[in-house]
Amino acid sequence: MNAEEFDKKFDNGEDIREYLDVAGARRPGQEVRRVNVDFPLWMIESMDREARRLGVARQSIIKVWVAERLRKAQ
Repeated sequence: MNAEEFDKKFDNGEDIREYLDVAGARRPGQEVRRVNVDFPLWMIESMDREARRLGVARQSIIKVWVAERLRKAQ
């Protein structure tokens, strides 16, 4: 299939997933790097309470809170 045919299928709203190889796809700026952070017990307990209240993992709470703070700092 050439690019013109591909574009036409996409523009017509057809399912083009079978023509894509997403095995090596990456989202620019979204690469993940693991870091270790030590928190006092009271902070972990507070994060866990909030995570349980929201029904999410502790890691999610940390990511959201750090992201919010970084957006405010810009």
